[in-house]
Amino acid sequence: MNKNITRIVFSVGFIAIILASCTKDLNRFPQNATTSANVYSTPLGYKQAMAKVYGAFALTGNSGPAGSGDVQGIDEGFSDFFRLFWNVQELPTDEAVIAWNDATIQNFHAMSWTSGDAFLQGLYYRSMYQVTLANEFLKQSTDARLGENKISGADADAIRVFRNEARFLRAFQYWVLMDLYGNPPFATDKDPFGSIPKQISRTDLFKYLETELQELETVLPAARSNGYGRADRAAAQALLARMYLNAQVYTGTARWTDAAAYARKVIDAGYTLVSDPRWLMRADNHLNTNEFILTINYDGLRTQGYGGSTYMVHASTGGSMDARGMMGIPSGGWYGLRTTRNIPALFPDATGTADKRSQFWTDGQSLDITDVGNFNHGYAVTKYRNVTRSGAIAPNIDPTGTFTDVDIPIFRLGEMYLIYAEAVLRGGAGDMGTALNYINLLRTRAYMSAAGIITANDLTLNFILDERARELLWEGHRRTDLIRYNRFTTSAYLWPWKGGVRAGRAVEDYRNLYPLPASDVVANPNLKQNPGY
Repeated sequence: MNKNITRIVFSVGFIAIILASCTKDLNRFPQNATTSANVYSTPLGYKQAMAKVYGAFALTGNSGPAGSGDVQGIDEGFSDFFRLFWNVQELPTDEAVIAWNDATIQNFHAMSWTSGDAFLQGLYYRSMYQVTLANEFLKQSTDARLGENKISGADADAIRVFRNEARFLRAFQYWVLMDLYGNPPFATDKDPFGSIPKQISRTDLFKYLETELQELETVLPAARSNGYGRADRAAAQALLARMYLNAQVYTGTARWTDAAAYARKVIDAGYTLVSDPRWLMRADNHLNTNEFILTINYDGLRTQGYGGSTYMVHASTGGSMDARGMMGIPSGGWYGLRTTRNIPALFPDATGTADKRSQFWTDGQSLDITDVGNFNHGYAVTKYRNVTRSGAIAPNIDPTGTFTDVDIPIFRLGEMYLIYAEAVLRGGAGDMGTALNYINLLRTRAYMSAAGIITANDLTLNFILDERARELLWEGHRRTDLIRYNRFTTSAYLWPWKGGVRAGRAVEDYRNLYPLPASDVVANPNLKQNPGY
């Protein structure tokens, strides 16, 4: 499979799970003329099913862009994984506000969400849905099942590789649930059919994921050998590095040395930075194979939906912005996403003259936000563009210019450099000179010269937090970062409209975790709600 793994057939009827209001049974599939018995009867059937396990990251249903959604209880256009994940990671922080008033979307920046929030419910069920897809594939791909289906030789070997990839994708979604919700329901392919999942504690889920990922790093294909958009051992190591960086939040015990060690494993696998940071989120960013470790792949013709990079490109376009420069054709923007004044302040200037990561649209935009609902309040961000490196029209643009070709990196090399540096600064075993060199590689790329280089005296934890905001802007990291630095809910760091107040205010610490959906707590007697909700 290549960039277009999600092009493989998706009309696999048994896999069109609809999760309406509970996860009592993460193993139950609807009765359908197309059953697992015939879907998994051929090597092609396994390939198609695996394509759905991957494709659920980029697609919202089987018909696309709307009409047969995977998850009920939320508008299908809102139900894309990255769109939901990005909203809950970025909108409650200094990095983003949104002008719209859809349902409860304004509650995120105001940090006033409840256990009945439809967007939090949508992401929860999206992640559970993707866990369910992986579990079903794993149930059907044991050696015993392959033998029953008379699949052997090279076909069986290929399915065993798929099997380990499915384990990784399940682990990734459980990390999402651990990071956001803390103590989710838990089920694997080993659970009896029809069983009601028990709740797992955040600490126990961390231990499970650590064991699972450490095993996967030994059985997944070698780094950079498994095709673009497919998981390999570097992806497992990158997720471990991210988990260890946040281990103190997840478990109460710091793992700085492990964070540095696993980041270094990925770095030493031979990845290198692309030469221009503005190429990271372009329509031909599938060329960034030296930097990207794992991606969600989008194609303007074949993975049509209103989430992912389509959301990122269109929702951040409006006002006097050059729509052609953002989307390749002069179609209209959605007048939604901007940033607060805190983020441009981290750069030498907002024009990108010095630091090329400074990608803001200021013409017609005020720096200060007096009205969150007014698109012209707050600088717009031009990081995601559905044009190529050269500014040409995207290769797979649809006739309306709506759906984008920009892939979303789940892990990339820049994050690993930042993890290593922070972990060593916090006391993890490693080399401070190496940490400084990694940061200066990012900054030399950002400035395209030696002007961005810093000295050892500059390399502090506060600098790393700011550098993460510069390097990883709008990539879905900010909430987790601020929690790790104890600045998400506290008064130690404020931004405009934090807590619903123009000058910003502290909020209750229980908001470091999102609530489990009230609907699932009612439906599953094994679940206990997170404190405060």
